[in-house]
Amino acid sequence: MSIQTNLEHIKSSLPQNVTLVAVSKTKPVSDLMEAYEAGQRIFGENKIQEMAEKWEVMPKDIQWHMIGHVQTNKVKFMAQFVSLIHGVDSLKLLKEINKQALKNNRVIDCLLQIHIADEETKFGLDEEELNTILNSPELNEMKNIRIVGLMGMATFTDKQNQIKKEFTNLKSIFEKLQPLNTKNCQLNTLSMGMSGDYQLAIECGSTMVRIGSSIFGGRK
Repeated sequence: MSIQTNLEHIKSSLPQNVTLVAVSKTKPVSDLMEAYEAGQRIFGENKIQEMAEKWEVMPKDIQWHMIGHVQTNKVKFMAQFVSLIHGVDSLKLLKEINKQALKNNRVIDCLLQIHIADEETKFGLDEEELNTILNSPELNEMKNIRIVGLMGMATFTDKQNQIKKEFTNLKSIFEKLQPLNTKNCQLNTLSMGMSGDYQLAIECGSTMVRIGSSIFGGRK
């Protein structure tokens, strides 16, 4: 099926409150433009250099989401244009995003990545680390970032019960933090679910799904 057909099929199944991020990593600009022509405006990349190269040549009404692990020394290369950074997992990284956003006279939206998977290879904060960041006096001083939600990745497994348990856990953490309402921290986005598990993620309360292979086909 074509990219346009895949997109239409997925969008028709998404509730109105769920945002679709088309994960376009490793895909050529021609594929992204096919999705763009079909109405998609939010794209997710996991490498900053690749995202910056695509940003240079593609229409400027696109929202670029950084969905991969972010190294602090690379933040400056996307600070000019990135719309949302999904994988923020340290206060140090938040400080660097704030610093680079200030240089570009911007406020950059961020999601805090929570470790919910039964896998050591996944990045993310535990609940204690999350609370330490949210209660840090330094966070209040950061005028050029805005924490808008949480992100998590489930274990790569066929066990639906385990995935559901992990998504439910993240949703409960998200709900506990709902009373938070400061100038740079208002949690309204819960980013969880990818091509293989996004329907289950939505059932568990996801408001943003990251879908790649179901739109663009498999990666080599």
